[in-house]
Amino acid sequence: MFARCLATMGSRLSGGIPASRCLSLLQRDVAPRVLAALPYASAEAFRDVSSIKDRMEAANKALKEDKMMCYQCEQTKGGKGCTEIGVCGKTPEVAALQDLLVYSVKGLGSLAHIARTTAGIEDARVNTFINGAIFSTLTNVNFADDRFLEFVTECRQLHAELAAKLAAAGVTLPAEATQSQPWFGSMPHPLAWNSAAVALGGVGDMIEVGQQTGVTARQQVLGETLAGLQELLTYGLKGLCAYAHHAEALGHNDPAVYAAVQESLHFLSTPAAADVGAVLDHCFRAGATNFRVMEMLSVAHTSTFGHPEPTSVTLNPLPGKAILVTGHDMHDLHLLLEQTQGKGINVYTHGEMLPAHGYPGLKKYPHLVGHFGGAWYRQKIDFAGFPGAIAVTTNCVLDPLQAYKENIFTINETGLAGIPHIRADASGHKDFSPIIKRALELPGFTPEAVEKAPKKKNVTVGFGHNAVLSVAPQVIEAIQSRKLEHIFLVGGCDGSEPQRKYYSKLYQYMPSNTMVLTLGCGKFRIFDQDFGTLPGTDLPRLLDMGQCNDAYSALVVATELAKVFKTDVNSLPLSLDLSWFEQKAVAVLLTLLHLGVRNIRLGPRLPAFLTPEAVNVLVEKFNLIPANVADPAADMKMMMQCK
Repeated sequence: MFARCLATMGSRLSGGIPASRCLSLLQRDVAPRVLAALPYASAEAFRDVSSIKDRMEAANKALKEDKMMCYQCEQTKGGKGCTEIGVCGKTPEVAALQDLLVYSVKGLGSLAHIARTTAGIEDARVNTFINGAIFSTLTNVNFADDRFLEFVTECRQLHAELAAKLAAAGVTLPAEATQSQPWFGSMPHPLAWNSAAVALGGVGDMIEVGQQTGVTARQQVLGETLAGLQELLTYGLKGLCAYAHHAEALGHNDPAVYAAVQESLHFLSTPAAADVGAVLDHCFRAGATNFRVMEMLSVAHTSTFGHPEPTSVTLNPLPGKAILVTGHDMHDLHLLLEQTQGKGINVYTHGEMLPAHGYPGLKKYPHLVGHFGGAWYRQKIDFAGFPGAIAVTTNCVLDPLQAYKENIFTINETGLAGIPHIRADASGHKDFSPIIKRALELPGFTPEAVEKAPKKKNVTVGFGHNAVLSVAPQVIEAIQSRKLEHIFLVGGCDGSEPQRKYYSKLYQYMPSNTMVLTLGCGKFRIFDQDFGTLPGTDLPRLLDMGQCNDAYSALVVATELAKVFKTDVNSLPLSLDLSWFEQKAVAVLLTLLHLGVRNIRLGPRLPAFLTPEAVNVLVEKFNLIPANVADPAADMKMMMQCK
């Protein structure tokens, strides 16, 4: 408000505030704060320049208000929180809209939980919407304010419809169900706000309301430790909802998963969420739910496309028109391959779509020709150099450069301001003709460009749990004969920080009688290096198990090995060294903690939303270890000792 007053002082701009009202606001609200921040004793003090500077700084500090507060991802500014603009590029306005959507979904989730437990009412539209809406608030998924206007509006509509069903069933909400909690600040209980007739004129009104729904109010009331643990649960829910949404796209769902998500959303809106122990318990419950979700998604993929098979993938382009598919959604890739058959367009994967080449049901398409580019954070370089259309199926996406702004399209929960969005029709069908049309308009890879491009060696994907377990007897014999001394699971997200070089340097210290399993886009630190085979065997030393959600495959392999050796996962010659970036990684971490896995290394730094007190709880219970990014050799030495 103050900034708008200053900007419009002297005149009334379009959408501005009259100067007379600005003066009144400045006199009433700002002046006292400035004067309070100026501890001057007399007029003499103002003749001292340094004294004036000190007092000006104090005044500015008194007036400064953070534009936003977001610390849900690893790259958050200074390791503390983004307060001016997100490192990801998220504006304060989009941050407020995302906060408002999460707040609104807590209300809808609460109502869905009450409807299920008191009246046996199950609403399929509500279930699907909640998972998709939460998914849209993950890091690097949606930057379009108009899309969040749609999400919040639809949330309130679904809330009204579900409330009508409850009323028709004769169910009346108890008064305590809508009792506001102190950590909602000036806002009512989310369930009550959804139910109220609130006049929202558009995105602007939603932004103003959304600014009251962020984590700051919870920090002030609950303290940073408890507020951070509530966020840990919220971020875990975001990750598992994203995985569940992927599975639902392939026709797989589980009523128990919807119920667990909505029960947790309800819990976060009740007095019980003020108890640290209760919040931690729900975090581990979310980990258990996510394990079920990852299993469900694995079954969805393999029952639709077959079990992944070890497959060599080229990183070199071929002459011809081209489409690049990024994100995580195999269903969308399949639909696109179907719609591009016979059109003379080559389809390439990008980022975490690389594992697609291992699925028989996808690699059977001859125009799925290879992989282009590296990890998600390099997309502005990769996309600017890609001479075709680009399809964004899910996270991770960044605000586009002008160089490719006319070539990129978003799908599903993703959104970019001013970028065309492909929507599903009522039957779920998606028409990718705008992407195909743009691909045919663009030059694609010319024979001359292909000839000049530096030649890269192929990489191998497709080592899912089915493929790995098929050679389990060889792995077991190698462990027993000491040909295989240790297995490393190095997975998770990649990012741009220099500290992440730790994950590529780590392999320089790996003994030759060790194997490494990779997961997620963290693979791009080493995926094109030649690790050869385990000495005395024909087993590859580097096995890529797929996307981040394929942590399920790694757990299946570990569990089966533990059964053979009549021990538990923690007693295997196995070390987990995980890199994290966003909320899917948080969900996977909660799953590992739920399963009691200890000695997990996490890097390149610990989450900002976990205070030292919260981290200490996890260290004591699970021996969670910060990755030693400054000395990977020391970490390797400890892991070889199973520490």
